[in-house]
Amino acid sequence: MHSAFVARGDAAEPIPIWFVSSSNWAAVRYSLDQCARTYAEAMGFEPTAGRSLVLPGSKQAIDSVLFAIEGPDAGFQDRFLAGVLPERLPAGTYRFANAPPDPKLASLAFALGAYRFRRYIGGVDKEVRLVLPDSVDGADLSRIVDGVTLARDLINTPTNDMGPAELEDAARVLAGKHGATVRSIEGDALLDQNYPLIHAVGRAAGRKPRLIELLWGDPAAPKVTIVGKGVCFDTGGLGIKPENLMRIMKKDMGGAASVLALAHMVMDRGLKLRLRVLIPAVENSISGDAYRPLDIYRARNGLSVEIGHTDSEGRLVLADALVAADEEKPELLIDLGTLTGAARAALGPELPAFYTDDEVLAADIARHGGSENDPLWRLPLWPPYRSMLDSKIANINNDAPPNFAGSITCALFLQRFVNPATAWLHFDIYAWTPTAKPGRPEGGECQAARALYALLVDRYG
Repeated sequence: MHSAFVARGDAAEPIPIWFVSSSNWAAVRYSLDQCARTYAEAMGFEPTAGRSLVLPGSKQAIDSVLFAIEGPDAGFQDRFLAGVLPERLPAGTYRFANAPPDPKLASLAFALGAYRFRRYIGGVDKEVRLVLPDSVDGADLSRIVDGVTLARDLINTPTNDMGPAELEDAARVLAGKHGATVRSIEGDALLDQNYPLIHAVGRAAGRKPRLIELLWGDPAAPKVTIVGKGVCFDTGGLGIKPENLMRIMKKDMGGAASVLALAHMVMDRGLKLRLRVLIPAVENSISGDAYRPLDIYRARNGLSVEIGHTDSEGRLVLADALVAADEEKPELLIDLGTLTGAARAALGPELPAFYTDDEVLAADIARHGGSENDPLWRLPLWPPYRSMLDSKIANINNDAPPNFAGSITCALFLQRFVNPATAWLHFDIYAWTPTAKPGRPEGGECQAARALYALLVDRYG
């Protein structure tokens, strides 16, 4: 059980949290202790979405908590609104006195809102815990929270402590918890084993590039492979980023972090599948050995790739990994990466783009993204834009003309490295919350993993 949760029956007198709306406020008010009701009336409490009030009691210091979930216009409601509670509440153990609209999401938001990254500042957070509602599966919710926490911790860790080797260490620790195996191909061995694009992007860094592979499950079970972009820091290479765009590039391994989060959920649940995780882990750095604009490299599948821009490195490392993933013909192939500013310009930081040509798969992942409050938005693999990646002297260019369909052309580039018969999902995520929101503190964020977990439970549970 995650530390934010208390098993039912393990807390003697948890403090009740009342979810209040315009329709039930009168009934809740008159169910309160007289002291608490008088205090609420004196404070002028009204059920405006997000407003909360800790009520004193006549028999104990805190009688209960009021938390409003519906605004006067009954318009859009943040389904993670309960995520603000851990920060506002005094230390203690709480329970939901009445049912929120979605008890699972409210409980999840409560735990995710309690997250703090304290590795470099020490100290202990106040202990605010929740007795889970009867309808919520505590074991499953805990594995989801643990996965999200893992991803957030990895993304928030600065690159001096989270390079390719440390990312590999994280994969090995996770594998050790679940009886999985890990192997790594690093440095010049990448060339020996035909991963030329991963090597080209990472060779300029002082830390060796590598391809990390995690294997788990029955080899005879349906094969599911997930690939995560692990660029531990992205300077932009010789096409160096402006300082303001480089500032949070420690998050450029957010795809790898989210993939490891998903792997934890899958393995802890014991889903009936054979899981393969591939993480190309590199730093895109600058030195005399850095790859250059207009260089040409052959990818693992033999396609020649002209380098249009050294800051389009994520698709290069994913390309080699996708070819390797597809070689064993998985039933489902998924990749996640923090890839384009174009996706953020189109959809913002909270709504990752996804791509697939499989209509059933598209409908399924969209449905699960909605039910899990893990928002996603499908963009098209628009065939006419393939010509934007044409090269006069190679099979393909890694960069399209600026200002046009950057996320789509990135997806089309990656599509060239996946067999058309493969069921493939591609996610262009941001992996960062720029401004804190309920259940989502500012900093690293796990995106798409919860929706994908729900999809895999649905298919292989």
